Amino acid sequence: MSFGSEFKEFALKGNVMDLAVGVIIGGAFGKIVDSVVGDLIMPIVSRIFGGLDFSSYYIGLAGQAGGLPLAEAKKAGAVLAYGNFITIALNFVILAFIIFLMVKQMNRLKREAPAAPPAPPPPTPEDVLLLREIRDALKK
Repeated sequence: MSFGSEFKEFALKGNVMDLAVGVIIGGAFGKIVDSVVGDLIMPIVSRIFGGLDFSSYYIGLAGQAGGLPLAEAKKAGAVLAYGNFITIALNFVILAFIIFLMVKQMNRLKREAPAAPPAPPPPTPEDVLLLREIRDALKK
């Protein structure tokens, strides 16, 4: 088997195609969740905590003054951007919670699907019935 045909067989398997579709949809879903978190949830969290913007919190490791915006502080030297980490960790927790709810709902829908009644057995063919009658008659 040549390398090209072996690769073609691998790439066209159903599970590889399913994985590719899942990765593409997951990327799009990730952008949606990022928008929900960044545009809807984080402003509410910021409002609750008095207008704080977590992403601008940092510790200057190169002697930067604390009042600089994060981008300028990074230009001046190394920074420990713990606020950005808090924002990303919060995004992850929210994303994990949303996925948990989706999986839970899918499992509930699968469970609620009624089981189909078993199909009735097919009728016995006429020749089999006739052979059974002959067998029974010969036993007597």
